[in-house]
Amino acid sequence: MTSLALPFAFSFPSLPDWRPRPAELRIDVDPGKATLAPVHERMRALRDRLQDMPGLVLDDPGLRARCREADGELYVYIEDLRSDRLVGYTVFNRLIELSRRAERHIRAPHSQYDPAWQRRGLASAVYRWALDRGLCLMSGARQSPGAHALWQSLSSRYEAGFADLRNKQLSYLGREVEGETLAGLHTRMFLLGEGWTLERFRLETQMA
Repeated sequence: MTSLALPFAFSFPSLPDWRPRPAELRIDVDPGKATLAPVHERMRALRDRLQDMPGLVLDDPGLRARCREADGELYVYIEDLRSDRLVGYTVFNRLIELSRRAERHIRAPHSQYDPAWQRRGLASAVYRWALDRGLCLMSGARQSPGAHALWQSLSSRYEAGFADLRNKQLSYLGREVEGETLAGLHTRMFLLGEGWTLERFRLETQMA
């Protein structure tokens, strides 16, 4: 099966076998009811810049996944071909809070999906696609309930941990955190992509 090459370079040593259970992050973001129509219109204007994603497997054959890369950020769009609608998208954002060296390897995903298409595994499939290609993910300061559940699910398959992020420096907090540390806005959860170990992640990002 062919796959789309990401605009990042990674090597792929084998992953460790253990998978930590996550603690609960702050769940206090309401994604609201913003319409996807304006995003779809902007997407139509970028047709020549979009690429198909044959490496991304969706359960519904009526859906198509396309992506584009701009300024180091990856945009993934899921369309319903039957109704010519955008059902959702995920953006893998750069983290300006990180040092330049760490930012090369980490992206912070943000997703919005039509309510009728939520809980169908679309965002999960997109996140797994990125992780399986060696991209490491880091949560934002806060999460919606849906994002929280998704990260919990992914942490059973991918190596996860927590870090304190401030002054562009990551400091490792462990596989689990609780109490005031967990509630702190500087506390972030991370997921390691295929080919990454915690040791390599600490070295490449200069995580203390």
